[in-house]
Amino acid sequence: MSEALDRIFKARSIAIVGASGDPAKRGNQAIRKLQADGYDGAIFPIHPKADEILGLKAYPSVLDVTEQIDVALICTPAGTLPSVLAQCGEKKIPGAVVLAAGFSEIGPQGERIAAETLEAARAHNVRVVGPNTNGVFNLHNKMNMVGVQDAAPGNIGICSQSGNMMLGLVTEAKRRGGVGFSSYVGVGNQLDVSLAEYLDYFGDDEHTGSAIFYVEGFQDGRAFLNACRKVTQKKPVVIYKSGRTAAGQVAASSHTGSLASSFTLSRDLLRQAGATVVEQSDKLLSVAEGLSKLPVPKGGKVAILADGGGHATVTVDALVDAGVELARLSEQTVRRLRDALPAAASCVNPVDVAGGTDDNPSVAALCADILLQDDGVDLLMLIGMYGGFAARFNPALLQNEMATSRRLADIAARHGKPLLVQSVYAALRTEPIEVLKDLGVPVFVWPEPAVRCVSELIGYARARDRNAAHPLVEPGEPVQAGADILAAVLADGRDAFYEHEARDLLSAYGIGTPPQFLARSRSDLHEAARKLGDRPLAMKIVSRDILHKSDAGGVRLNVHGEQALSDAYRSIVASAKAYDCDADVHGVLLSPMAQPGVEVIIGVVHDPMFGPVMMFGLGGIFVEVLKDVSFRALPMSRADAREMVDDIQGSKILEGVRGQSPIDKEALVDLMIQISQLALSHPDITEIDLNPVILRHNGYDVVDARMILKTKGH
Repeated sequence: MSEALDRIFKARSIAIVGASGDPAKRGNQAIRKLQADGYDGAIFPIHPKADEILGLKAYPSVLDVTEQIDVALICTPAGTLPSVLAQCGEKKIPGAVVLAAGFSEIGPQGERIAAETLEAARAHNVRVVGPNTNGVFNLHNKMNMVGVQDAAPGNIGICSQSGNMMLGLVTEAKRRGGVGFSSYVGVGNQLDVSLAEYLDYFGDDEHTGSAIFYVEGFQDGRAFLNACRKVTQKKPVVIYKSGRTAAGQVAASSHTGSLASSFTLSRDLLRQAGATVVEQSDKLLSVAEGLSKLPVPKGGKVAILADGGGHATVTVDALVDAGVELARLSEQTVRRLRDALPAAASCVNPVDVAGGTDDNPSVAALCADILLQDDGVDLLMLIGMYGGFAARFNPALLQNEMATSRRLADIAARHGKPLLVQSVYAALRTEPIEVLKDLGVPVFVWPEPAVRCVSELIGYARARDRNAAHPLVEPGEPVQAGADILAAVLADGRDAFYEHEARDLLSAYGIGTPPQFLARSRSDLHEAARKLGDRPLAMKIVSRDILHKSDAGGVRLNVHGEQALSDAYRSIVASAKAYDCDADVHGVLLSPMAQPGVEVIIGVVHDPMFGPVMMFGLGGIFVEVLKDVSFRALPMSRADAREMVDDIQGSKILEGVRGQSPIDKEALVDLMIQISQLALSHPDITEIDLNPVILRHNGYDVVDARMILKTKGH
């Protein structure tokens, strides 16, 4: 953790630069809030003329304060910042929280002020939160520089590029009860301190059990992924990434000045790094609450204890839809449940108590204990109307039910397994429900949010275990043969490889490619037929000016015999010239026709936020229409590659359908890792596109290979 950030969030002394006697000014509101909340650190109002503000001695500048200052809250306009930060540096203040707007978001003048501000901050060793932030709070330190009302202390940290998103979370937490916050930072323009640094802070903060990040765009996505991979080994990180649509990405860019990328790409890479990505903002707090309170399960098998069939059925449906496995109860567990419940009870999973808790809620705790003792149960969901037995049947049951709530929390803690409760009485916040919340048991009104929490908790556990057990496959030294091929392309002044060169580069990295022959004229076709054999061939135009060969009519398939080869050659060249009369035709590439199989695409792009990224999906001509693809940042682990294959919606096709054999998945994983090695060894190659790669049960064929260099104008 950065010492400066630690002192900012845990400040024992605050200078309010731009303090004011006007209650409408932020420099007045900040002091009043700190005083109202009982902040017991030192507050130093900074005002050029006032002697006293809100009962506190005021100072003309921070240099006039004799005591140490941990952080400056700067409420003055943007143009004052370079000089104010210089004074902060001279005073050895490690951090400043800058509220002012009017920087890069307003155009060239603002960009100039931003540059001068950053230069001053770096020159004087002052870390800047913001500018254009709404502030920072640490509720465990009673330091609230935001002014938000009624935020309860707890163990969820918030880092947000939107102040309103934070307000929404705080308001929802107050309505629901049982959930609170550790620290918050509004990142503003990220002029200095980055999202990755804030993540490191929350990762080390002892009061934070999970961290929520509302992100519109990353300025250094790779640094954030690296931090996320490290922090998620210690605690969950829950992310809502806005800008999922094209319109949303434009809005995000104009609001934050950050780049916005494909949502699918961002989501996949964040999950690869271990983050929990929530795609519905109204699920953000409930997921973060569950992950912050519950132990990490050892497996993913769920048991359901219900006092009614309806909600149990809804829960089972939601679990199946989420891909969560129902636990199979042991014979001993079933016997013990039958002894504890009425004869009408169902003692298979889901367990229906059949009214067994209506007049004695403690039976729920007895059954929960039995279920959590079962080694085949990793998580337990208590479903139905728990917390409302006294209200529904008999007020005399209240003490029994409250004691049962305490017992349920104790049983879950003793077994070290997650317990979640869904109750129709949760919204009424009955006393037994509030006891559960206070003891760290998440309670939900409806089954679906509870299931979402279960699913994300299991997903977090698996991602954490995957990243701990499977190291990233780092690149070795570039292969000399590959370096020579790249050097020849660069020396020729081209921004793209000819296909035969791309295939040769693949071969240099151990990637199997079919035999090939480059015919520079029709007179070469006899030699091509001799070398490739008497079999059907594929023929493709080779031109630096034509990347999309099919669009130019530059492909002929199943060509057999010298006359057919000659006719196809003439037709391909004519079509290419008709497509682009100025195209430089380098020749025609011939290869044996590939055996049938499943067509996929494997590509590598250099994303402006995240750097080198691999893409995988079903291939062929419809890839841009179907968009059934997944992404991973490079380098990646072999486990990442396997999950990448399983992530696409069409993954079942790879397992074999209608009598076809399943593809050789380990050969595919080998191929993906080899392509990663190639891409990372030669960063001058900015795009790799292998489409299609034909997968079979006994290997693969790279049918088409395209590689583009950084010098490409687009």
